[in-house]
Amino acid sequence: MSKILHLLRNLKLGSLLGMIILVVIWSTPTLGLLITSLRPSSLADISPWWEALFNPLSTLWTLDAYQNSLSSGMLDSLINTIAVTIPATILPLMIAANAAYAFTFLNFKGKEFFFAVLVALMVIPLQSSLIPVLRGMVWFQKAVGIPLTGTYASAWVVHSAFAMPLAIYILRNYMMTLPRELIEAAKVDGASNYQIFWQLVLPVSVPALASFAIFQFLWVWNDYLIAFIFVGEQKAVMTYRLLRLLGQYGQGWRDVAAGSFISLIIPLIVFFALQRYFVRGLLAGSVKG
Repeated sequence: MSKILHLLRNLKLGSLLGMIILVVIWSTPTLGLLITSLRPSSLADISPWWEALFNPLSTLWTLDAYQNSLSSGMLDSLINTIAVTIPATILPLMIAANAAYAFTFLNFKGKEFFFAVLVALMVIPLQSSLIPVLRGMVWFQKAVGIPLTGTYASAWVVHSAFAMPLAIYILRNYMMTLPRELIEAAKVDGASNYQIFWQLVLPVSVPALASFAIFQFLWVWNDYLIAFIFVGEQKAVMTYRLLRLLGQYGQGWRDVAAGSFISLIIPLIVFFALQRYFVRGLLAGSVKG
């Protein structure tokens, strides 16, 4: 309690009020979604959700919407989403970390040019490249005989490729804040670039890695377009399942509210597990460029 009072004394009243207002604004839609998912259809269709908020004891609460969401295949879609998201988060991290190390600590011809091209690639919208990428995968499948479309691997490739420029940019900026004397000392002691990367640079780059991992995980988890085009309906992810829950005439909107909260569980776990690294990674990577 004393720590909270000390924090409140140090905060200015205007800043405190501003934070409270922002929290209320951002939390109101989520609160309304939660209340809607817990109300029966007979009440949710005829009265706004805030009536239940102000009269919780006189309101009938039910878990029917959650039961409907789970019985409609939401758990299978959860497994499919995990199968797409985890590799699509790890793959660009591992490749981008190696590339960022090269752009930071190695000298090779055209390094600045290649990095400038890489940064420029971040402005290309993903949607404009989907058709060429899809045609390339179809051609590869015909030429080699290895199926890509309709599999998890196709989504891994596309998500990883489009995440690579931002990942390299964030990690390279973070690695530039590391003392070069430490790297030079390791080289003098006979350490190879492989040893320096895995035993020295990578462990101290955890804040930057965690920052990008949160971004990439949430992006892939909430993605609908790439999963629908490259994975398909047979291995439907949660975003596609939520659309199906809505129904043709929007009659399943309460089931969508319940399914949305089911889909929030794992992203919240990931965010709170890595949040201590989040701000450190972003701020440290913005000191030098």
